[in-house]
Amino acid sequence: MPKIREFQVTFDCADTERVADFWCEVLGYVVAPTPSGFDTWADFNRSHFPDDEGSWLACVDPSGAGPRLFFQRVPEGKVAKNKIHLDVRVGTGLTGEERLAALEAECARLLPLGAVRERLLYDGTDSCIVMQDVEGNEFCLD
Repeated sequence: MPKIREFQVTFDCADTERVADFWCEVLGYVVAPTPSGFDTWADFNRSHFPDDEGSWLACVDPSGAGPRLFFQRVPEGKVAKNKIHLDVRVGTGLTGEERLAALEAECARLLPLGAVRERLLYDGTDSCIVMQDVEGNEFCLD
């Protein structure tokens, strides 16, 4: 059986551009090249969804290392806790106060972008900050 080496993470959202912009800023991603034959994502969306501009958008890691992020507009809002979430690894290799300081610094950077801090999990050595993105999707600073 062949191994799958690529995957993308898909976000259901109300405002594809807002959520994509947030995650591009968090992860250092950029908007993906438009699908073949289109000058912009808006052109692509108009051709597929003439009454619903902004339905799809994708972002990529410019280094090529991270997975593609795909954003699709859905009519319903978020109603429950995510069954899966992203861990943004800003404290890798750090422990104790040094790790906590790195997480807190990243939290402070993300709050003005629209992130919401939910809670800090800290046992004196390991730590994690549970947060929400601009549409309430949970993620962790880890």
